[in-house]
Amino acid sequence: MRFSLRGVIKPLYVQVLIGVALGIAFGAIEPKLGADMKTLGDAFIKLVKMLVAPIVFATVVTGIAKMGDIKAVGRVGLKALIYFEIVTTGALAIGLIVGHVMNPGGGMNVDPKTLSLASVAGYAKVASEQSVKDFFMHIIPDSFFGAFVHGDILPVVFIAVLFGLALAHAGDCAKSLVNIVDEFLHTMFGVVTFVMRFAPIGAFGAISFTVGKYGLASLLALGQLMLAFYVTCILFVLVVLGLILKFCGINVFRFIAFLKTEILITLGTSSAEPALPRLLEKLERMGCEKSVVGLVVPTGYAFNLDGVCIYLTMAVVFISQATNTPMTLGEEIVVLAMGLVTSKGMSGVPGGGFVALAATLSSVHVLPLSAIALLVGIDRFMGEARSVTSIIGNAVAAVVVAKWEKAFDPEKAHQALYHQAQVEAELSDVDASISSQELTAGQDAVVQR
Repeated sequence: MRFSLRGVIKPLYVQVLIGVALGIAFGAIEPKLGADMKTLGDAFIKLVKMLVAPIVFATVVTGIAKMGDIKAVGRVGLKALIYFEIVTTGALAIGLIVGHVMNPGGGMNVDPKTLSLASVAGYAKVASEQSVKDFFMHIIPDSFFGAFVHGDILPVVFIAVLFGLALAHAGDCAKSLVNIVDEFLHTMFGVVTFVMRFAPIGAFGAISFTVGKYGLASLLALGQLMLAFYVTCILFVLVVLGLILKFCGINVFRFIAFLKTEILITLGTSSAEPALPRLLEKLERMGCEKSVVGLVVPTGYAFNLDGVCIYLTMAVVFISQATNTPMTLGEEIVVLAMGLVTSKGMSGVPGGGFVALAATLSSVHVLPLSAIALLVGIDRFMGEARSVTSIIGNAVAAVVVAKWEKAFDPEKAHQALYHQAQVEAELSDVDASISSQELTAGQDAVVQR
């Protein structure tokens, strides 16, 4: 068999991995230039985020409209929320336990009075503006198109559910409109295929910025906390989520391998949103019904942030240890309960995990808020693990709810998991995903209607 370098680097995940490796090297060798590469990462994230709202809208609408059963929509939503609360509570508890076992802040003896809140004032301000009432009011957009303008996921899901329910209620009268929305969705997935060609460049820019601005030295300074957090996230995925997947008849390692491209994109950009469009499509290819995927995954981006939950309680324990501020069991339980609230809706907030931590400390008044300044230097690195853990958690949630709803096809799952190269080729190859002829035909069909 003749070796082909082009064949080796053709898969998108390989290109993203190369981009990440080059970004780390470039940021370490040329820190100033590396920090300037932030524009590349931001540009790629903006490119994908502009597609997220219409894709989520079309996915939810067509899923509900084709489901036909309005009661089933409420049932899926309720099951998803029950699952989210159980798993995120477990993630918060695991963060507390591992934080005590590994003792990452022990021996630092930091005096909180020597820490300035200036470096984290922006996060503290955003945290003070986050409330339960504001969170739920934010779900309702100011106008129908307002949700698309701002790009927040939950308002888009809200109006998409209403729109989908209306189409489902209309029945055959709205069939042509449902078909138009469905064709629009397939066209949008074609656009995503084009945009994803820039993922390696985006990953390069984002990683170059992180390493160039904060430096590898910041990793060494708080290496024990970084190690504890990454180990905890890995154990959470392999053990907790692995057991959940095993109950669903899926091997966790094959599942992770199936999502390797989305994981690498998330890792490279420190954000889960760029991977959302492909994640929706992949879960459908894996045998989860579109109606379930469309409801569970976008909602999970706000309510099922497993990585943020682990980070929250572990960071609180670290600050307690580092500042020699002991906490009682009751106070830790209060922190855990507050974390269930503050972790919600942080996916669209810049530095969401850090804002959630500031909001938690501001609410419980147990630890000095200024102590979060200890984590500024490594938060970007922590953000990568938070995002990857959360995106895997949401993918697992879709499988669980689909299985629970009997809307899961085991044969399609087996085919996708054991023939991953074929799925990646179909998603990576523009011609296989959507050819120019298909695009033109789709547009003509819409015009004719």
